[in-house]
Amino acid sequence: MIPYTDTHCHLDFDRFSKDRPQVLKRAWKAGLVWILNPGTDLHTNQAAIELAQTYPQQISASVGIHPNYGLPWTADILPTLKEQATQPGVVAIGEIGLDYYRQHTPITQQQQMFEAQLSLAEELTLPVILHNRESSQDLISVLKNWHQGLIKAGHPLSGRPGVFHSFSADHDTAIAALEMNFYIGISGPVTFKNAAALKTIVRNLPLDRLLLETDAPFLTPHPHRGKRNEPAYIPLIAEEIARLHETSPKHVAEVTYANACQLFKLTINTNSRSD
Repeated sequence: MIPYTDTHCHLDFDRFSKDRPQVLKRAWKAGLVWILNPGTDLHTNQAAIELAQTYPQQISASVGIHPNYGLPWTADILPTLKEQATQPGVVAIGEIGLDYYRQHTPITQQQQMFEAQLSLAEELTLPVILHNRESSQDLISVLKNWHQGLIKAGHPLSGRPGVFHSFSADHDTAIAALEMNFYIGISGPVTFKNAAALKTIVRNLPLDRLLLETDAPFLTPHPHRGKRNEPAYIPLIAEEIARLHETSPKHVAEVTYANACQLFKLTINTNSRSD
C-alpha cells in the first residue's frame, strides 16, 4: 500500500456537506491513510475538532484564526483558542499567517493576531500551518524573530516549527523557510501547465522537507481543474512531484508520509482506514 497523506483539507466546509462520507471513501480507496483538517475561525475550528474525533485514526485537526477571518479578533479570543487547541485530535495551530492580497482584515491587526498565535503555538508546543499571500517579506521577518527565540530557549519546536501551506512564493522565500526548518506544502497548482516557476522551485526542494496537500475544496489539480477538489486527488500531486524529482510516486508518498509523522508527532495506523 502506498501511504498517501493530505496535510491540508477543509473537509468541514459546506461544499462537502452533501457527500462527505463518499468523499472519505474515495480518499481511502485512493490510498490515503491520514488527513489534516485545519480550522479558519472559532466555528470551523470546532467543526474540525468534531470531525477529527469522529474519525480519530484517520483525521486530525488544527485550530487557528485565518488572516481573512480576523475582523472579530480581540485578545479575549485567545483563551477559547487555547481550549480548542488542547482538545483530542488537534495537532497544530493553523491556518494562520498573513494575507496582503485580500486584506479582509487590516494588516496591523493581521500581524498582531499572527504573533499572538505564534506565541500560543510555542506555549503548547504545536507546529504552525502558515497562510502566506503576497506577504512573504513581513511573514519571514516575523518568523525569523520567533524562530530565533525558539532556538535561544532550546524549544523543541525550533526543529519542526511548521509548514508553509500550499507554497506559492518565490525561491528566496522557500530557502528562508528551509533555513528555519519549516516544511513546504505542495498542492494542486504544481500540476498546472502554466506553473513553470513553481515546478522549478519544487524540483530543487529536498523531498524530506515536502508535504502533500490538496487544500480541498480549492486548488484542484490537473486534469480535474475547475471542479471541486478532494483528498482522492493527492496521487496526482505526488505523481507530478515524482516526475520533477525523477523518482516514483510511491517514494514521494513514503517520504512525505514520514515528514508528516515527524512534523505532527503522529503514529498513523495504516491499517485503520474505513471502507
